[in-house]
Order: sequence, then C-alpha cells, then structure tokens
Amino acid sequence: MAQIFHPAANALARGTIFGAVFILAAVVWAGSVWMRSPYVTRVNVVRDQPVPFSHDHHVAGLGIDCRFCHATVETSAFAGMPSTETCMGCHSQIWNKSPLLAPVRESYQNGTPLAWTRVYDMPDYVYFNHSIHVAKGIGCESCHGRVDRMPLMRKAVAMHMEWCLDCHRHPETAVRPRGEVFRFGQGPEQTVEGSRLVREYAIAKQQLTDCVICHR
Repeated sequence: MAQIFHPAANALARGTIFGAVFILAAVVWAGSVWMRSPYVTRVNVVRDQPVPFSHDHHVAGLGIDCRFCHATVETSAFAGMPSTETCMGCHSQIWNKSPLLAPVRESYQNGTPLAWTRVYDMPDYVYFNHSIHVAKGIGCESCHGRVDRMPLMRKAVAMHMEWCLDCHRHPETAVRPRGEVFRFGQGPEQTVEGSRLVREYAIAKQQLTDCVICHR
C-alpha cells in the first residue's frame, strides 16, 4: 500500500502537540494575569461618586473617626454609609455654598439618598461581617489600606480568596488592640503580641478556614 502521509507529517504532528501545550500554558498564564489586573479587580482605580469625598481631608485633616460616617461597623455586617443628614450636620454651616456639594444639598432638600458607588462589593456567595472583624481587633487599614491618605476612595486590595485565607490562617499577623482598630498608620502588631491577642480575643484559628465561615 502506498504511503498516505509524507514522513515530515510525523515532525509536524509532534510540533503541533508540543505547540498546543505551550499555547495552553500561555492562555492559562494570560488569564491569571488578566484576572489579577486592575481592569478586573479595580484595585487603585478611583470610582465615580456623586460627590468627590476626600477621606484624606476628613480623616487625616479633620481627625473624624470612621464610626462618625460608618455608624454600624461595630454592630452590623455592613459598615453603613453616612446619611445626607450626617453630611449636612457639618455642611449646613461650612462649605454650604460649594458647587461640589450641590448633590448633597439637593439630596437633603428632596429626601433622596445619595447613590454612592460601592468600592468594596463582595460577591453574593461571600459572607463578610464587619462587626466580627472589629470585635476581634482587625484594623480598618488591614483591608481598606491607608484610607487617611486617599483624596478619592479606591480599593487597596483585590480581596481574593487566597488573601483572606492567609489572614485567617495567621491572624496573629493582623490582630491589634481593639483601641487601635480605627487608627491609621499604627501597623499590625508583632507576631508575639499578636499571638497573645489571639488568645485574649478568643480567635479560634482552627475554625477560620472552614468553608462555612465565608460561604453560607
């Protein structure tokens, strides 16, 4: 029987197989890079807001505590957003003619809440409770970064599962005294002090990596 394929077809077949493996690996690598890029994670990307609110000015400049605006952070899963009445408590007296604050004045007059854009928006399949983290001595800046240095709010970390698990496996590297939770620039406690706080705050390390902790 006459030979159907030229001998060079063997080399072509081998090259195609090896090439496919490299192409597949390149696609997986490119997909991983894309999934971690700011385009997807929105890390360090400033989101459009109805009012250009500056945490840098209000927190670092004026010394306003996080709980003044995020009033339910110690008692609820959701930290809460400031009501227009909270904003106007100050801005009815100061900067009350500023064009930048026109949406706040309109919201107050019309009784329509401001439509803030969520910067941190966890997927529906992820359960996150602010009050638990605050009670266990996890500082705001551990997840939100140096908010006191942000003229415009942006996401500091991607909040990938591996990032959360790293903290859950080693809470002693992040926990701090409860009195330091709402302060910025303090930095996490050293591991030795952190280990003491883990015991003092009854942080059950062996349970923190259970699926049900975050997926309910």
